[in-house]
Amino acid sequence: MNFDPSYIIELLPRIIKYIPITLLMAVLAMILAIAVGLVLALARNSKNRLLSSGAAVYISFFRAIPMLVQLFLIYYGLPQLFPVFTKMDAVTAAVIGFGFKQAAFLAEIFRAAFNSVDRGQMEASLTVGMTKVQAYQRIILPQAARNALPGTGNIFISLIKETSLAFTLGVVEIFAEAKMQAAESFRFFEAYLAVALIYWLLIIVYSYLQQKLENYLDRPYRT
Repeated sequence: MNFDPSYIIELLPRIIKYIPITLLMAVLAMILAIAVGLVLALARNSKNRLLSSGAAVYISFFRAIPMLVQLFLIYYGLPQLFPVFTKMDAVTAAVIGFGFKQAAFLAEIFRAAFNSVDRGQMEASLTVGMTKVQAYQRIILPQAARNALPGTGNIFISLIKETSLAFTLGVVEIFAEAKMQAAESFRFFEAYLAVALIYWLLIIVYSYLQQKLENYLDRPYRT
């Protein structure tokens, strides 16, 4: 067995310095996914058939396409159709691809969260003089956000892991750096194990922070 644990220790500092680009892509993609997913959820619940059908088609399409195919369509395909996208860098393409993909999943999470709030609360809000916008802001959204948090957290965890696919567009992040180091040293197992440990640590930290947030949001509901 030719396993060298010391190489993992030697390699970790070289890989860790690429954590910021990984987290940057994940956070920006999550912001985009939340914004698009919220619009899709509201459109999906709309009584307007055109909006509802359009949102349903978007959700079906982006949930069906493999992430790698979507990244290639955006980075290599869009510039052929729209020359303005030739100036788009790989990181931007990755963020757009990740965000649009996960927006389709978040839309269903948000829609379920909205539907979990008793519809009588909207009627009660309108009765006391609130507009629909005010009712959503003050009553519906806070409750829906609490219900959607666990599923939304799982989407962010998926985004952190999916950033490893950005290397196919030429982005040097955690996985890409480990891949290059492994190609030089021929210690593939140690290199990829180091990557696995880093991703594991990132998920542990995020899961801890999410649990703290869930406990904070649950305070008003404790008896």
